Parts: sequence; structure tokens; C-alpha cells
Amino acid sequence: MKQLIAILSLAILLFSCKTGSETQNENWIYLFDGKTTNGWRAYNGDVLPPGWLAKDGVLTFDTELGLEQNYKGGKDIIYGLEEFDNFELYVEWKLPEGGNSGIFYHIKEGYNSIPEVSPEYQLIDDINYARIHDLTEYNLSLGYTENPSELKPLQQTASDYAMHPANPKKKILNPVGKWNSSRIIFTPEKVEYWLNGKKVLSFVPWDKAWYEKKNSDKWKNSKDYGKYKTGYIGFQDHSSPIWFKNIKIRKL
Repeated sequence: MKQLIAILSLAILLFSCKTGSETQNENWIYLFDGKTTNGWRAYNGDVLPPGWLAKDGVLTFDTELGLEQNYKGGKDIIYGLEEFDNFELYVEWKLPEGGNSGIFYHIKEGYNSIPEVSPEYQLIDDINYARIHDLTEYNLSLGYTENPSELKPLQQTASDYAMHPANPKKKILNPVGKWNSSRIIFTPEKVEYWLNGKKVLSFVPWDKAWYEKKNSDKWKNSKDYGKYKTGYIGFQDHSSPIWFKNIKIRKL
């Protein structure tokens, strides 16, 4: 009898786990169908900027196509069908050598650019970017006088750009040209950034320490940076190719 009860208990447990997993999967909203750019458009715009397209199951930015001269405005893009407040976002991405991009959230339109208002999960070629691009003038403008040509921790992949650095000891970053996965979990109690299955950063939004960071560095003159509790998801064009796939979000 005890053996029968144990078997039944195990069966119930396995069924519960399976049901929970299926329910969780059903809660994902896919922001990219792998075939079209439905739902995506320019920040402050009605259509996609030149260069962004769906190709071979990937949402990509083609720099050659992005050189069209008739287009006016920024080339950062948003998923404009729905705003999200508390969420878990998952996306896979890859960059070329010297590449640079980013994942934005809680985006509000009506500003000159997304970065002045939206937090950014940084995507960049940590190894080669500073070798290919001269960062000296930019870093000096921020007051980074020590080794200004270097890519700073706050500027590296999986950091909350210019706010919170990712933990370098926990980062597993695949080489350029290889796929990486990123996850952002946002709640008012805690924000988590994940890279390739490892949690590399967590912080509390809008607490005293958050405001001290915001008011002491790059965003000190951006009065609305990070203040919104809901908004769009978006990707950054930084004049380099970028590839995204498996873009999905789950409301929390």
C-alpha cells in the first residue's frame, strides 16, 4: 500500500511539474515571429528605419541598407504594439567584431532619443571594441580620466549601461559571431540581468543607491532617465550589424 501511495504521489508531482511548465510556456509573448517585422517600428516613427529587416529567421540590422540618404530620424527601434511594466524578457543575439547595440525597456516616446529616458542592457564586443573605436574623447567627456581609451565596466556587455556593471567573474560571453542569450527580469523590488544562463547583475530600481548613481554620472542631466514604470521594449542601432532571434516576454 505504501508503495502504491508513493507511486501515486510521484505521478501527481510529475503531472504538476509538466502542467506548470506548459502554463509558463503559454504565458510567453513572442515579439518576433521569425518571418516578418510585424509590430516593430522606429522610435518616434511609424515605420521601420532602413536597414532593419527579417531575414533567415532573424531580426537584423544591415548597415549597407541603413545608408539610405532620404531617411530622417534615429534608427533605434521599438516593439510598438504593447507596453510592459513588470516582465521577464528573453532574447538571443550576436554581434560582429567591434559591434555595439543594446536592449531598452520602459521606453517612452517624445524624447530626442531612447537612451535619455530608458535603461539599457548593454550589448557590445567587450574584447575588440576599444581596439577598433577610439573612446578617449567620449570617456573624457564623462570625467573618466584614468585610461580613457579603455572600455569601462559600466560600458561592457550585460551591464546596466552607465549605471551598474555586470559581475565579470560570472560573465560567460561567447566570441563575436556566436549566439548569446540575455534575460532581463524586472520588478519594483529587484532587477536581474542574465547572460548565457548566469545571473551577472541585480539591483533595486528607484532606491536611494539607484538615485545616487543616476545623479552622479552620465544621466545626471537627463531628468527623466529611468523614471517610467512601464513602456516599450526596443533595440539600439549603433551603426554596426546586429542579429536577434527568439525574442519573447512574459508578464510578471
